[in-house]
Amino acid sequence: MRHAKSDYPDGVADHDRPLAARGIREAALGGDWIRANIGPIDAVLCSTATRTRQTLERTAIEAPVQYAERIYDARPGTVIDEINSVPSRFGTDPATVLVIGHEPAMSAVALGLADGSNRTAAQSISLKFPTSAIAVLRTSAPWDQLGLDGAALVRFHVPR
Repeated sequence: MRHAKSDYPDGVADHDRPLAARGIREAALGGDWIRANIGPIDAVLCSTATRTRQTLERTAIEAPVQYAERIYDARPGTVIDEINSVPSRFGTDPATVLVIGHEPAMSAVALGLADGSNRTAAQSISLKFPTSAIAVLRTSAPWDQLGLDGAALVRFHVPR
């Protein structure tokens, strides 16, 4: 999931930018959509940026959370590396993990992990991965072995 729409207050560093009013509303819609279409989330990896933390808070997802500084301003390989660390971070192998991060990494991660089976969703992601957007991928690989082309891109949703 990409963080929800953020605000741009004067004098606030990028890392500390909060959500805009639209982002607060759309993050909640994203959480509702996740509960209705994906089911329970077992673990969350979230950037340390204020807007990603607030996005998670507004989704009302109840799951163990690990905040990863490396997801902020990350390259796609760094985000995949963080996903590979899920078993060691959480001490378990959760079935469903929510990753909340930033562009351009989130679209590149979704497309990189996707095995090419859902061209429609991949095309939508390639055109734009807007704020609050959610790419749903499924894999049978253990988290520590997930790599390029290792997951099926199931859906792409933009809560509005």
